[in-house]
Amino acid sequence: MSVLTESALRSELKNQKTDRYVVSPDILITPSARQYLKDKNIELVVENKSKAVLGEAPQKAEPEKGFQPEYVCGTTGGFFEKKPEYMTQLYGNKLVYKDHPQIFLRGRLDSLQSKTLELQYLAYKNKTEQLRKDLGEVLQLLRNILRAEVLEEVLPEITLFGYKEDMLREMSHHPQKFFDFGHIVPSYDMGELVLGLNSLRSAVREVELAAVQAFKKEENIERQDLLQALNRLSSGVYILMCRCVGGFYK
Repeated sequence: MSVLTESALRSELKNQKTDRYVVSPDILITPSARQYLKDKNIELVVENKSKAVLGEAPQKAEPEKGFQPEYVCGTTGGFFEKKPEYMTQLYGNKLVYKDHPQIFLRGRLDSLQSKTLELQYLAYKNKTEQLRKDLGEVLQLLRNILRAEVLEEVLPEITLFGYKEDMLREMSHHPQKFFDFGHIVPSYDMGELVLGLNSLRSAVREVELAAVQAFKKEENIERQDLLQALNRLSSGVYILMCRCVGGFYK
């Protein structure tokens, strides 16, 4: 099967003016070639067919020998020479729409890093150096989670503030065992650091839900290492809240 690419079209039509382009049925037309014809208001017609096929979904086929597509559509298997603005890379040269659940998750992880940095600066302004360092651990874990997802790496078991995963869970579920109070009910008068940590904690929970949506494949859940890390991260941020309320950072 021959492949009609955008670069071939540009070369062929460079000095021509036409409103129709006819191809034989056995030619595979790349999505970028279709888009080029559409942008030039040139009707694409398949030989021996009466209707135009402009705008149809790209065909899934193996590329002809010698033709190496720059990108592959993760949805249809079609080929792209250039990355459309409405798509992005999932892994390698595999393109998906920007509202793909895993791309959405990456955006939420990016936003969570931004929120952590803002809170870290607030801790710096308030001269709570240990909290600034603890938030640095939160930030690094978020970066590790994002890296593991993008590179398809397994995330090792995490440690935060010197605590392993089981202890993080125990402390967040039973704070009365480790502090002089039970579960915190946030209030405006707890101060900007506690309220900022509470906002960060709830944002982590939202990202955890986005991760479940991204990795739920019918009855199976993929990337449980990342899901567990996000769950323990929300526990870790809650522990920082307890430390703030309990005067640990004073």
